[in-house]
Formats: sequence, C-alpha cells, structure tokens
Amino acid sequence: MTSHSRWRIGGFTVVLATASVLFLQSSRNSDSPQAPSISATGSVVLACPGRVEGLSETTQVGAAADGILKAVYVKEGQFVKKGTLLGEIACDDLRASSQTAIAEADGARQARARLLRGTRNEERRIASEKTAATRAAFEHAKSRFDMLRALYEKEDISRAAYEQGVRDLGVAEADLQAAVRTEELLAAPPLQEEKARADADVLAADGRVRTFQERIRKCSILAPIEGTVLRVYARPGESFSTITPRPLFNLADASGRRIKAEVDERDVYKVAIGQNVLIQADALGVNKLNGSVARISSVMGRKSVYTGDPSDKSDRDVLEAVIDLQDDARPLPIGFRVTVQFLSNRLLKK
Repeated sequence: MTSHSRWRIGGFTVVLATASVLFLQSSRNSDSPQAPSISATGSVVLACPGRVEGLSETTQVGAAADGILKAVYVKEGQFVKKGTLLGEIACDDLRASSQTAIAEADGARQARARLLRGTRNEERRIASEKTAATRAAFEHAKSRFDMLRALYEKEDISRAAYEQGVRDLGVAEADLQAAVRTEELLAAPPLQEEKARADADVLAADGRVRTFQERIRKCSILAPIEGTVLRVYARPGESFSTITPRPLFNLADASGRRIKAEVDERDVYKVAIGQNVLIQADALGVNKLNGSVARISSVMGRKSVYTGDPSDKSDRDVLEAVIDLQDDARPLPIGFRVTVQFLSNRLLKK
C-alpha cells in the first residue's frame, strides 16, 4: 500500500469518527430536557442577584425583658403557631413581687368596702344605748334641778346646793349632746374625700399588679407569626439585654418559596409587574426555574445580597422585586443566593 493510500484511509477514518461523535452528541441532547428557549422577543434585558425566601419575610424574634434565658422549648425545623411559647426568661423575683402586689390590691379593695359599709351594727347599737342612758341621766338631772330651784325660791336650801344642781344639769346636758353627736357620726355615710382616696388606693394597687403581670408576660418569648423555626440562637443560661438586643429565633412561612431580587438603581425602569424571569444558580446547573414579578417595592433600599464580584458597586441603592416561582421550588433552602434574569417578553416560548 502506498503512502498516498494510507493518508487517504486515515483521513476517511478521522472524518467518520468526527461524524459519529457529532451524531451521538446530538442524540443525547435530543433526549435530555432542554431549558426554555429564549426567542428574540424574550431575550434577557437584565440580570441581578437575589435570594430565596419563604412566603413571608424571615422574622427575627428576641425577648422583651432583660435576664437569663431559663428554657428553650422549640428546635430548628419545627412548625409553630402564632403565640407558641418559644423560650422563657427567668423572672422568679417578679413573680414574688406580683404576689405581694396582688395581696396589697386585695387589702385596698377590702378597706374601700369597709369604708362604704360604714361602722359595725354593734358599734351603732352601743352608741344608741349610750345615748339613751345619757338622756335618762339628763332627765334625772333636770327633775332634780327643778326641785332644787323650787326649794331655793322658798329659801329651804342654800345657794351652794342650788348652784350644784345647776352644774349637774349642765354636765348631763353636755353628755347627752355628745352621745347624740357620736350616734349621728357612726350612722353618717363616708365623706366624698374618703371615698375618692379609697378609690385611688384601689386603682393604684391594681395598676401595680398589672405592671408586674406585664413584666412577667415579657419574660415569655412567643411566636409572632405562624411558620417554621429556621434558626435557634438561644441557649439556656445565656444572658439577654434589651440595650444590646440580638435575635434568639428566626421564623418564616416555609410552606412555599419565592425570590427577592435586588434591582440596581440604574435598571429600575426595566422591571415591571408580571414580567417573566428565569432563576439561575450554580447548584441548579443548566436547569433554570421560571417565575414572574409579583410585587415591586415603592422605595429604594440598601444592598443585602453581595455577589463577591469586585466590580459590584455596594454603594448604589437597589429596588426590591418579589418573584413568584412557577416551578416546584420547595427544596430550595431559604437564603439560597440566585441570579434573576428578567426577560423582555411576557410569555416564554417552549
């Protein structure tokens, strides 16, 4: 075989191998799922960073009171309803003070009831009997004075005896008046000033009770929303201060997923509600998720998603756009960083 023939056969073999590789590659590509094709009217007009979040924004939960964390009652991934007790700050001293305030409030109410009821029936009966006794003594003194006066006018008794009778009558009359005034005082209703003071004492005591109860209520860390506990930062025995607060729990509605994209201030007019988007991430590989713009913020804000690109300007303001996903994206973890591609058309061509 000549050298020319060998070169011809080698070239034919290379061409045949290349054609086989191209055929196999085209066959594999035809069998694999394809990402939605983007037509000329559906080209990407804008790409910006974003993060995956739940159906609600992540809520950072702290405590409303200073103290030592007594207990943590939930764990990460647990579903909780609104008002569920997540943790508790130790407030034993406040509970003791609350019991004292409750006792003082009860005492103030009893004192007010005693004032409105007036004196005891026994005291009134004693006063009435004393009045009757002094009245009898007065009548006796008056009768004796009348007798002494008649005798004095006949000069049957001395002047000293007559003056003694006058004094006895005056004393008996004074005793009678005092007894009558005492009986009237015991039967009189309380003064308006006394009632007002008693009412004020009751209100002040009840206010102290409510103050302690509110402080005790702040020792309980309750779930502000219904959702899933994403993170538990709290540990029993740790101290918490409202002066330098920190989150103890992270909660969010994790029943679904959505994307929050941050649009650069130079591109705000390239985004509209209802606009179709593609979601891309390194972890998704060649697959892309479909979505559409559901809501656009009315105010500008600062960046919260950083790509790590040195050319990324962190001093520019951004506009938040919320993306509703059309695909089942529940496996995506909350906080997952993605790239959001905004398309020029409203409908994707499959």
